Amino acid sequence: MALLQISEPGQTAAPHQHRLAAGIDLGTTNSLVATMRSGVADTLPDAQGRHLLPSVVRYTDDGVVVGEEAKAAAADDPLNTVASAKRLIGRGLDDIKRLGARLPYEFVQTDTAVPRIRTRGGDLSPVEVSAEILKVLAARARTVLGGDLSGVVITVPAYFDEAQRQATKDAARLAGLKVFRLLNEPTAAAVAYGLDKEADGVHAVYDLGGGTFDISILRLRRGVFEVLATGGDSALGGDDLDRVVARWIMEQAAIGDDASHVVLRRLMRDACAAKEALSESDRVPLRVSLGAGACWEGELDRSTFDALVDPLIAKTIAACRRCFRDAGLGPEAVKDVVMVGGSTRVPRVRERVGDLFGTTPLVDLDPDRVVAIGAALQADLLAGNKGAGEVLLLDVIPLSLGVETMGGLVEKIVPRNTTIPVARAQEFTTFKDGQTAMAIHVLQGERDLVADCRSLARFELRGIPPMVAGAARILVTFEVDADGLLSVTALEQSKGVKAQVEVKPSYGLTDAEIETMLRDSMTHAGEDLHARRLREQQVEARRSLEALDAALASDGDRLLDATERARVEKALSHLEQIVAGDDPEAIKVAAADLEKTCDFYVERRMNRSIQNAMAGHKVEEFE
Repeated sequence: MALLQISEPGQTAAPHQHRLAAGIDLGTTNSLVATMRSGVADTLPDAQGRHLLPSVVRYTDDGVVVGEEAKAAAADDPLNTVASAKRLIGRGLDDIKRLGARLPYEFVQTDTAVPRIRTRGGDLSPVEVSAEILKVLAARARTVLGGDLSGVVITVPAYFDEAQRQATKDAARLAGLKVFRLLNEPTAAAVAYGLDKEADGVHAVYDLGGGTFDISILRLRRGVFEVLATGGDSALGGDDLDRVVARWIMEQAAIGDDASHVVLRRLMRDACAAKEALSESDRVPLRVSLGAGACWEGELDRSTFDALVDPLIAKTIAACRRCFRDAGLGPEAVKDVVMVGGSTRVPRVRERVGDLFGTTPLVDLDPDRVVAIGAALQADLLAGNKGAGEVLLLDVIPLSLGVETMGGLVEKIVPRNTTIPVARAQEFTTFKDGQTAMAIHVLQGERDLVADCRSLARFELRGIPPMVAGAARILVTFEVDADGLLSVTALEQSKGVKAQVEVKPSYGLTDAEIETMLRDSMTHAGEDLHARRLREQQVEARRSLEALDAALASDGDRLLDATERARVEKALSHLEQIVAGDDPEAIKVAAADLEKTCDFYVERRMNRSIQNAMAGHKVEEFE
């Protein structure tokens, strides 16, 4: 029974009208396009009957080649053939260099943070490379379906950050596609499996693709998918398994790190072939061309391969355990685990995952095609086409979002694992008298201090009416849309002045940053609590110091005699000394002492203000 019909505003289909839509799995190694035909979601083949499109783009003097032909030329023309662009999209050059591998490309640093790859077709960004793949998939869909697409759903890793998601949408725009939604890959897989199995309960989706790893814990209940927690690594995948095998071959064949781009590409090709062969055999012969007619011959067996890849699989298992903690569940609560991504064909991966969850992983749907099928189901719904399997998707954001407050603290406005789309607002105020502008610093992360989180954007709200400190009311609103993209608005509520920013960072989080953000939030919990208390006490104390300095400058000489002023200034000086320390309790005590010392002065100022207000008026006027 259908629970919910989802369509974009103004796009609900008229009766008997079917809008063409497609789901696209833009993968690191391979990409696919799928759609609904005769009530069934399936991937679409090319003219040769091939469903998988290798995510490889080659630039030649005659134009652009995408797919199998480009992949075949990669080893011989590495500088002009770009593979695994998904690993690079939304990242800066420094991030890319920290991926931990020597990439067979010539990178060009530009005036922006977006790196470009030098090719025969020009200096191109990963966004432009990805757009070429999307163009081919869109053309395939138009040819098979016989018409233009009203829109597409494109899948992304659950752990893609703001920059990587936005870069994916940019690639689609370059390809001339309208994006209904970006859909997390594990959620797409769960849609396909959930509809197929009608299995209410808690499910885990283990997604190990060519360049990324995601783990998601989801609950399916009467057609509603809720993502309870998500985790993973945006820079870990099958490419890394290939890379450790290639490194082992280099050691066995005495190939140095100064090997040419051609040799490196051939090594990666041979390593990938060996990995795939070992999924079916216990050992595989190796014959590696070294150039100039020389070659190396050897053999790789299953046990050696398992030992090579075990440390990488262990990283995915650790991410799974963290995801369990976030969801507040144990492995025993999971009804089944869905395997997604070509790398889950590796027997050792299935073995380790089965041991963790205590159940045999589900592998009866093609792990390469299941994500695209789930995306096609959602695309059909968002296009406004009625069907019998509508589901409501409730995705979550992977890391908390907030703003900087006085003292270098982070005030979290949208906590991690909040269901999206979401809008959250919080009021802030001014720190100084007469303040007419406020800087808004948007941050992402789990720690309490700005220095330990990632900066996303900065903007200013100007035109705040001058008031005493703390009187202004500024409402800061965070809105995260269904694609996980963020916009932040600041509104001064008395005059209505407003400022807004669409958060579009120029590069993405590194894999190390993603992993450490959550780990550090737990290991440094006590330290962060102390730091927050210290900063909060320092901010309050400095607020009192500034207010007292201003008062003394205004009327201290008229309201205080020399002895009284000396007593006040002594307490003020003491607090100034204490506030520079690192003991929050001492600062609190010193601030309370200053307040007590100044009580008589505050009373005199208040009486003076009342007298000034009443001057020239009769008492009856105030009755």
